[in-house]
Amino acid sequence: MGRIKTIARRSFLVGSAAVVGGVAFGTYMYKRDVANPLLVDIKAGEATFNPFVKIDAQGVTLITPRADVGQGAYSIQAHLIAEEMDVDLATVRIDPGPPSAAYYNGVVGAEAMPIAATSETVLARTGRGAADVLGKLLGLQITGGSSTVPDMYERLRTAGAVARETLISAAVEQTGLPRAQLKTDMGAVVLPDGTRLDYVDLAATAAEIEPVQDVTLRDPATWKYLGKPQMRTDILAKSTGMQTYGIDMVMEGMVYATTRTNPAIGGGMLGFDSSVADKMRGVQAILPIKGGIAVVADNTWRAFQAALAVECDWGPSPYLSDTKAQFEAVAASFEDDFKDSRFKDLGDVEEAFREGEIFEAEYRIPYLAHAPLEPMSVLVRLSDARLDIWTGTQIPRFMQDNAAKLAGFDADAVHVHVLMSGGSFGRRLEDDYVLQAVEIAMQLPDTPIKMVWTREEDFTHDFPRPLAIARGRGKVRGGSVDTFDLSIAAPSVAESSLARLGQPAIGPDVAIVAGAWDQPFDIPNYRVTGYRVPAMVPISSWRSVGASGNGFLHESFMDEMCHAAGVDPLAERLRLCFHEPSQKVLETVGEMSGWGSALEPRRGRGLAFTLAFGVPVAQVVEVTDTDKGIRIDKVFVAADVGRVIDPVNFEAQVSGGVIWGLGHAMNCELTYQGGVAQQDNYHAFEGMRLYQTPEIEVRGLENGVKIRGIGEPGVPPAAPALANAIFAATGQRIRELPLSKSVRFV
Repeated sequence: MGRIKTIARRSFLVGSAAVVGGVAFGTYMYKRDVANPLLVDIKAGEATFNPFVKIDAQGVTLITPRADVGQGAYSIQAHLIAEEMDVDLATVRIDPGPPSAAYYNGVVGAEAMPIAATSETVLARTGRGAADVLGKLLGLQITGGSSTVPDMYERLRTAGAVARETLISAAVEQTGLPRAQLKTDMGAVVLPDGTRLDYVDLAATAAEIEPVQDVTLRDPATWKYLGKPQMRTDILAKSTGMQTYGIDMVMEGMVYATTRTNPAIGGGMLGFDSSVADKMRGVQAILPIKGGIAVVADNTWRAFQAALAVECDWGPSPYLSDTKAQFEAVAASFEDDFKDSRFKDLGDVEEAFREGEIFEAEYRIPYLAHAPLEPMSVLVRLSDARLDIWTGTQIPRFMQDNAAKLAGFDADAVHVHVLMSGGSFGRRLEDDYVLQAVEIAMQLPDTPIKMVWTREEDFTHDFPRPLAIARGRGKVRGGSVDTFDLSIAAPSVAESSLARLGQPAIGPDVAIVAGAWDQPFDIPNYRVTGYRVPAMVPISSWRSVGASGNGFLHESFMDEMCHAAGVDPLAERLRLCFHEPSQKVLETVGEMSGWGSALEPRRGRGLAFTLAFGVPVAQVVEVTDTDKGIRIDKVFVAADVGRVIDPVNFEAQVSGGVIWGLGHAMNCELTYQGGVAQQDNYHAFEGMRLYQTPEIEVRGLENGVKIRGIGEPGVPPAAPALANAIFAATGQRIRELPLSKSVRFV
């Protein structure tokens, strides 16, 4: 790894300049040190070497600022630090830390740029560098885009190495022994005679010396944790029911609240009558909030019941209020006036279509809710000078700023305490529920308030994944795919999300075509066009964002084109693919699944491939067309993240992505009538059942040149692989999700 600039004890040093693609972003603001937030409460005898490590009398604390929403982010971050610091994770504390610019994300911004993961041009490298610069300048502390490991891989290892080497320096100062005679082992500096000096006992000395300025990261061949099966740091608590999630937070003297706002999105409230609810047992207050009411009671259930008893006069939704009209608006957007992007335009598509047969198909995907198992919940406490917020969130600094504006505080007076989340899938990139709780707290100061949404409130006020329509036109020549023209029309996630932050959306939205325009295929005439549908109901990022639906749109059409050409879908993808890691995952999944071997009658295999978040993933789904319906038998997955940091969690994340992708493809959609979401709980938004879950075989490859994340890339190929398998087994081509509109699953 060579010698790497350290992270200084009192600031997070990025180096004198970020040099990317030969361009130096050497501005003063970028070079300037970011304050170490751990210094705010530092006491005599305690040490913090950088924003990620603190030692006090109680022991070592590792700061893991990327949110854990069930994907194991806290655990992998802790392992990255521990590997270099040489500590036993069973003896340390893990803390997400406070909101701070020091925890900026320098990787996630690149996903919003039209840069193909396979591109290593000067322009591409410069763009990725610019994303890092912007991330730092904006203090963009955000969890998403499968960016935790790519962004933190070297930063956290370096932080641990700085702490290790500085503690060795402290031992040199205490003992007078030569540095070369000292080593570290599981939380201690070991002297030549075997004496162990615990890190805690070295902290006071270490706090008084300058951190070591150059460190060497350990050779992967010597790793104790990384690259090996790990026990997640949260697994014991979760297995024994002891894990504390955001919804579990309690405080002496707290009251319980819930809110009820207009189910017709954006409709507002004209008035309300709480005379019945006021008299219900346990009710303490019924308060107006923006767009609705809040009920405060002596427990959550009573708050729920009272909220339902309030008679509300709701205003109409200002958006297109019915799913039929929404899809009509999408269909009407395939016009030049709505063209948002054309990042892929190889050959001459229009010339190719001048003669010969043109193959055409249209595909549709619906709105989808996030529906995390832990409902939206938060505990807030407001006083004259301070606002405290306890919740699970992926955007602590945005939440801090927005809550401060609402309460009329400076941001420094708002303290966001990030807790473990029981799922998110993108929902906790929003802070609407927290701002409601702050509204309540402003009317009940000096009172701890625990606010929980009903499941119905969550479903009907979600910011769903957008609906979309794709129109494909293609042509085959000489037994191969010659022309591939895919147009995708969808509302803009960026436009909708930025509007809630009071910011304009500038330039094209890459998410509209992500997972389609950037696929590594050399088709002679290859074009992908994105059309931006005028804003309808507010939408947001959903697990794997644009690629979540575009995987289905692109790979369904690719499968149809392969069959139109009379070629094997795997062989044709391999012939067209120019990216070696992608070729390897395709070859691997073919070998794993026995692709090409005979199957019994009424059985079929479907293949799909998507390169998303820099990770090529290939899946093969096997199904059986039984007398009662389609049974999913087995799924084979190959994915390449450059280096598998934890094989156990890698398999869990890929398998979970497959189940998430299949379940939603089978059954799920969010539809609107009168502006109201018609699916308001899990009974109407049913994922994959346990008995329907197939055997899943996962293989992780390491041919990529960069470290990548795996929380999201397993999702996009699942839906098209299933649809393509159904075609192989039945001859029925399904072009609209959910698939249960066309077939029955058993």
